[in-house]
Amino acid sequence: MAAGELGQAIGSEWTKLWSVRSTWWCLAGAGALMVLSALLLGGATATDLLRDGGGPPFPASQPVISATIFVQFALVTLAMLTITSEYASGAIRVTLQATPVRGRMLAAKALVAAPVMFVAGVVGGGVAAVVAYAVLSADLFGGYAALPLARVALDLLKVGVFFTLVSVMTIGVGAAMRSAAGTLTVVFMLLMGLPLMLLTAGGQVALEVALRMPMFAGLAFMGSVDNMTGGPIPYPAGEGLAWLLAWTAAAVAAGYAVLRRRDA
Repeated sequence: MAAGELGQAIGSEWTKLWSVRSTWWCLAGAGALMVLSALLLGGATATDLLRDGGGPPFPASQPVISATIFVQFALVTLAMLTITSEYASGAIRVTLQATPVRGRMLAAKALVAAPVMFVAGVVGGGVAAVVAYAVLSADLFGGYAALPLARVALDLLKVGVFFTLVSVMTIGVGAAMRSAAGTLTVVFMLLMGLPLMLLTAGGQVALEVALRMPMFAGLAFMGSVDNMTGGPIPYPAGEGLAWLLAWTAAAVAAGYAVLRRRDA
């Protein structure tokens, strides 16, 4: 019975997601931004190699991973709107009447967003990697871009996982904050604002904390070598995934706690 009701809630959330134009605009914007950012970042890497006299070729998925720093906010916006738009319009009352078990409603939203964000990351990243390779493998850029299929496929899967977890984390924050402005502010601070403030402050403790916040944890998981820290994140990919999962779980738990305590 519970599984059937969850399935109905998922079907309802799926319909709502694809019935609004903001979904298509956010996904299109994320894809375009992914391609443009990967080209710019990959071009900068190739230019540096040319200036320094050469070096080993880099996989075309490397600038795609670096581009997630920017692209994540297009998908964060989409994830945020799946819940905050209902609070803004009052439609959350109808949603809770249809799915009165609040944890089930939150789970349905997360289960609908997760595969969409995963596919957006894999497909958008794949297009960006192919475009980056096609452009940056030309003699003009020294031919430094490579397309090792196994490495690129693994990197794209990691990009998809990163976008999935960040989006589910956003839904949790949205359930707790209930407003678009509040959700966007909190998520921005978690992903970029607070980590950059800690990096700027300096000190070993501040650095260690910053590197374990969601964005840098995700970059560690994806194996980023070109990010705002000036090199690879200094801990293994498995630890990065663990930190990212922990942040996501904490956000969802906070959202669920607020949903249970407060009226719609």
